[in-house]
Amino acid sequence: MADQGNDKRGAPKELPKPEPAGYFEGESMNRRTALSIAVQAVGGLAGAAIVLPAIGFAAAPLFEQEKESWQGVGPTADFSPDTYRPVVITIVPNIGETGKTTVYVRRGNPQVTANQTKYPPESPDEFIAISTRCAHVGCPVRFVEASGSFICPCHGGVYGFLGERIGGPPVRPLDRFQTRVTNDQVEVGPRYSVTNNLDPVRARDPGEFTGGIWNYIYPPRPSVPPPP
Repeated sequence: MADQGNDKRGAPKELPKPEPAGYFEGESMNRRTALSIAVQAVGGLAGAAIVLPAIGFAAAPLFEQEKESWQGVGPTADFSPDTYRPVVITIVPNIGETGKTTVYVRRGNPQVTANQTKYPPESPDEFIAISTRCAHVGCPVRFVEASGSFICPCHGGVYGFLGERIGGPPVRPLDRFQTRVTNDQVEVGPRYSVTNNLDPVRARDPGEFTGGIWNYIYPPRPSVPPPP
């Protein structure tokens, strides 16, 4: 008599696979699979609750467009190509004197850039507006007409007539403001930073470099467009 566990040739028969625990015929998913999917779904939702706000916080400035504020600072005749005139503008409204800053403004002077190639040439039809925020830690600088330079009283930073860095701890030239003329009135607009060649870049905070590998170490704020 042949063994019930062997076929007619004596080879072992392949036994049917046992059904998993909790399985009922006709079900497309057993209890264990359903619980695994549920746990994974809960874990995914918890991870998304943590990751998505962080991504949104980092990416939100890419879609922001700050409203440009332009302020009149005087008629064109009030500004000379040979020296700066200090004017006061509001950079943060509705907070009183704290939201104001001093800007040094002059008319463009082709002579100051005529004998060099490092800096872009100036035109007598343009107006230069220099920020008083030192590029070291943000202390207010002062233009000294006798020396034709900007001096920072905090840590001895010195800038030339164009706002370029001459000495001391500052890491870059002084920031500038966009300017335009409307009905013979000089208007000052958004602030922007410049490289060591006075090329415009997006606004940066004090102490941040504007050239070389530092462009990647200190990425610019995308919500502040560079001047045209």
